[in-house]
Amino acid sequence: DEDFGLSQTPTHSQVQRNLERRSQDQVNQKVSELVQFLLVKDQKKIPIKRADILKKVIREYKDVYSEIVNRAGRTLQQVFGLQLVEIDTKHHIYIITSSLPRAEGENLRQDNQTAKLGLLIVILSFIFMKGNSVKDGDPWD
Repeated sequence: DEDFGLSQTPTHSQVQRNLERRSQDQVNQKVSELVQFLLVKDQKKIPIKRADILKKVIREYKDVYSEIVNRAGRTLQQVFGLQLVEIDTKHHIYIITSSLPRAEGENLRQDNQTAKLGLLIVILSFIFMKGNSVKDGDPWD
């Protein structure tokens, strides 16, 4: 992140001034590119890092990063029923979750195996996010 000069987050008014200097079509193009990038990362089940967003999508538009991410988040919500969630505020890592209501019915029976599988996925995700290695007590924290 340091490579991109985002150690100090610009204020809302600074972002607005920077937006005025940019073409709306160019900003909208970056929003579209970011939505596509996020959907591909989500399909591959890869956590999304801010550094990757900056390096691979935003590039020279880093001064309006927050606005592009906000617009992409709104697009994901309105078009796909998905929500961009920051799961690690220290390292700025995001995932995409469904914001649609869960389907109910006879076909969606939840049993003991399903609950165990859900817990296993959470624990394995935690281990993956910590670099494939954790101390015994870390998952309990």
